[in-house]
Amino acid sequence: MQVVHIRGNLYMLVGAGANVTASIGPDGVMLVDTGLPGQTDRLLAAIQRIQGALLLDQARAARLPQGAAEGRSTIQDSQNPVPAPKPIRYIINTHAHADHTGGNAAVAAVGRTFTGGNVAGNIADAGEGAAILAHENVLVRMNTPTPGQAATPFRALPTDTYYVDTMKLSHFFNGEGVQLMHQPAAHTDGDSLVWFRGSDVIAAGDIFNTESYPVIDLASGGHVNGLVAGLNRILDLAVAEFRSEGGTLIVPGRGRLSDMGDVAYYRDMVTIVRDRVQALIDKGLTVEQVKTARPTFEWDGRYGATSGRWTTDMFVEAVYTNLKADTEARRAAAAATRPGRRP
Repeated sequence: MQVVHIRGNLYMLVGAGANVTASIGPDGVMLVDTGLPGQTDRLLAAIQRIQGALLLDQARAARLPQGAAEGRSTIQDSQNPVPAPKPIRYIINTHAHADHTGGNAAVAAVGRTFTGGNVAGNIADAGEGAAILAHENVLVRMNTPTPGQAATPFRALPTDTYYVDTMKLSHFFNGEGVQLMHQPAAHTDGDSLVWFRGSDVIAAGDIFNTESYPVIDLASGGHVNGLVAGLNRILDLAVAEFRSEGGTLIVPGRGRLSDMGDVAYYRDMVTIVRDRVQALIDKGLTVEQVKTARPTFEWDGRYGATSGRWTTDMFVEAVYTNLKADTEARRAAAAATRPGRRP
């Protein structure tokens, strides 16, 4: 599993399915998404490697005289041992799909959440397992399996949900504030952006990725207009270091670490494709005719696919389905309000 240090206490772990963002520091570990269930052991091993290296550096620095130098390979002084790593405290799910939530149960089981006061004294298992945070629609989707799909294990379900526009963690974690922002009807109806405010890093989930056209999950309430709104929200939060480059860093659902310029390019692509499909719908074209017109032509070399889990045709068809339904609803509403129409 590839580990990419973003900045400060934040790391991007690549190879668990979807990208995992990890905050690893003195308060413990917070994960944004947990990847596929079959990748949990590799994910936990990567976290342990990072913690081991950090703790060894801290212990070595604490016992060195000022101005001294020492290699990491030096055997640790038995009278000043390396401290034990802090547990996984929080998991945040950006949405309900299995490539982002598949490791929830196993990862949470090795963690330990914060408790205190009467809770810690009266509930024996109050601190067992990491807390899992998500928008309430994620809980609904995970707790309502589709026909033929196995029920989600109880321990994999979110333990804390929010239903308003944003939720802030009630305290600093590893030295910074963390904010969850719901983006309705985007990739799904339960998407959250996760903003690490001190590090200025945004975990975008599948609202943004660098490997394919955006996936619009129609069955889970996804909509192309919500995707555009989500990408614009990222751009509203982001600040470039210079001419759209650097500055705020964005962790995509899949693909490489990005900045504001990457998101703006992706936003422009989705917006142009959406507007082209809408224009073809207004001309009365069917979905097959729209696919033949290739509204994605300029970007197919970068994001297109003719096979796999998400093809170019699937993207165009999803955009068409969204916009066609909206167009018909507007026409029906306009017809219902025409002068002289009987109720």
